[in-house]
Amino acid sequence: MRLTRFTDYSLRVLTYLALRDGELPTIKEISDAYGISKNHLMKVVNLLTRLKYVTAQRGPGGGLKLGRAPAEINLGKVIRETEEELALVECFDSSSSCTITPACQIKHVLNEALQAFLDVLDSYTLATMLDDSEQLKVLLRIA
Repeated sequence: MRLTRFTDYSLRVLTYLALRDGELPTIKEISDAYGISKNHLMKVVNLLTRLKYVTAQRGPGGGLKLGRAPAEINLGKVIRETEEELALVECFDSSSSCTITPACQIKHVLNEALQAFLDVLDSYTLATMLDDSEQLKVLLRIA
C-alpha cells in the first residue's frame, strides 16, 4: 500500500507543528523546511484545520499550531481522514465489475492486511513520532 502525497504532507505538517510547540510557524516556513510546494501545503493545512488537528491564527504574527496535544493525535485516524481511498483493489468497491468477485478470496486477504496495517497505525500517536525530536529539529533546521 502506498499513501498519497497529501497524507504524507499532512503527517509532515503535524510533525513540524509539534516540534515548534508554542510558536506559530507559517505555511511558507513549513514549505521551506521540507522543500515542498506551498500551494499543496495550503490545501493540506485547510483540511487539517477543518478536522481540528491544526488551528490557524490570521494576521500579523499569525501562523499555525496544533489543535490538540500530540498524544491525542492518532496516526491511524489521521490517515483514514486524509486518504481519499483506502480500497486496495477494485473489488473493495460495491460497484466492482470484476467477474470473479463472488468467488475470489483475495478481497478478504487484502482486507485483513489493510486492517492489520491500520491497527498498527492506530497504536501510534503523533507524540510517539517525536521520540528523536532533537535530530528532527536539526534536520528541519529548527533552532
